[in-house]
Amino acid sequence: MSVAVIIVAAGRGNRAGGDRPKQWQGLGGAQVLSHTLAAFADHRRVVVIHPDDRPLAAGLGVELVNGGATRTASVRAALEALAGSGVSRVLIHDGARPLVPGVVIARVLAALDHAPGAAPALPVTDALWRGSENAVAGTQDREGLYRAQTPQGFWFEAILAAYRAHPGDAADDVAVARSAGLPVAIVAGDEDNLKVTYPADFARAEAILRGRKMDVRQDDVRLGNGFDVHAFCDGNQVWLCGVSVPYHRGLLGHSDADVGMHSLTDAIYGALAEGDIGQHFPPGDPQWKGAASDIFLRHAVARVAARGFRLGNCDVTLICERPKIGPHAVAMRAALAGIMGIEVDRVSVKATTSERLGFTGREEGIAAMATATLVPTLVRA
Repeated sequence: MSVAVIIVAAGRGNRAGGDRPKQWQGLGGAQVLSHTLAAFADHRRVVVIHPDDRPLAAGLGVELVNGGATRTASVRAALEALAGSGVSRVLIHDGARPLVPGVVIARVLAALDHAPGAAPALPVTDALWRGSENAVAGTQDREGLYRAQTPQGFWFEAILAAYRAHPGDAADDVAVARSAGLPVAIVAGDEDNLKVTYPADFARAEAILRGRKMDVRQDDVRLGNGFDVHAFCDGNQVWLCGVSVPYHRGLLGHSDADVGMHSLTDAIYGALAEGDIGQHFPPGDPQWKGAASDIFLRHAVARVAARGFRLGNCDVTLICERPKIGPHAVAMRAALAGIMGIEVDRVSVKATTSERLGFTGREEGIAAMATATLVPTLVRA
């Protein structure tokens, strides 16, 4: 079973306030969309964005598709982008639902074993009124009514055909599926799976995050180490700690070979006991060919926030004879601090040589080691 996840994040979200669309605003130490992406880290992810947001999305490390004028048009564009790629099932999720529990995702996927469509929902429990001019005009029976959530899952070819046949806009993917005659199973949703719509929803989401983090003890301080090596190759620059350093050679690697950022990312994953870069971003996957290493670091930092921690400090040591690191160390600290969203005085970058010994002494490559400390963001009273 090949599963892809379409995350719809092309809206403007004006009702949420702020100086940028809600999916790009901060929540618990990371962007709203970063939390959403982390929830689906085990699957292929396609993010539908507004063309104006492409600079904001450049470091996400996922497939990007330009959205349309409506949600329906955006989903259709993503489905067409996936056509012919071997996907058998697809989950379609709102980018502004950052806290979807893994158990909800699992329920939808399990239901697709028995139905061509499935979606999470919660039964309506409040009394329902009909209103006119701010007055109650009548009541509505709530029996059989549900509050719809996402991800809404489908057999890929079936929902692609349904979208191709659908003449106009629709409230959601279930509406498109049902217009094509596809049965859709209902699975249990979750109250935590809220959609950020209004300014007050950020506070609700923060409270949910704090509640998830209550199991982090005050003394649960984590320490992680990372080490990486890259050989020199032909080129005219090397990327080190997010800074392009002019040099008469380059560094060899599947991504941009930023040895400093790789070691720091692995240190963070290590502190979380979540493996290393290769486990999250397999080097055999062509989508990471030449990728900017801040993609990896941003993902690691999002995992820190999701687990109930924040980065206390980090220390990166670059080991090489040349190029000289000193003139660029301040810029490197600032670059790393910006990527991780922390104060620059929590970031150390320094360099040493190996006294002409070993492969670094022979100027065959550069090594780096890093340490990262994670501290709880919230502790029990």
